[in-house]
Amino acid sequence: MILRMFDEWAGLPPGRVALLGAPVQGSAAAGRIAEMKITRPVVGKARTALEYGFSHAPGGRDTGVVAGTRSMGLGRMFEKLPLPHDGTIAAAETRLPGAADAIELPVSHTGLVLSAEVVSAVAGFLRRGRFDRGG
Repeated sequence: MILRMFDEWAGLPPGRVALLGAPVQGSAAAGRIAEMKITRPVVGKARTALEYGFSHAPGGRDTGVVAGTRSMGLGRMFEKLPLPHDGTIAAAETRLPGAADAIELPVSHTGLVLSAEVVSAVAGFLRRGRFDRGG
């Protein structure tokens, strides 16, 4: 949603944006769930975003991408995800052409919003436009 907003609304204030496990290339697991008869009405029009993803980072704005690599999540019950993945989204599904930086961290999909390591990485990106690699 945030990428679509930056793409379609002119005049937004400058700044950086960080995406956490966002399936910008589409989501195989979500696509599989959307195909199920019981879930089809719930998914509805969101299916287009799940299948086709997003092709580029917003112009003129630093975009950082964080992918998880701890394979714990319900997505793997519906689809065989390529490694690395966070149990819900494959790291490859988070890759965004034109992004300023990307990092993979050892957290699950849910862990992306709960991890102190992710918070620290995103804070560094928002300050400097690059993720801290440690060391």
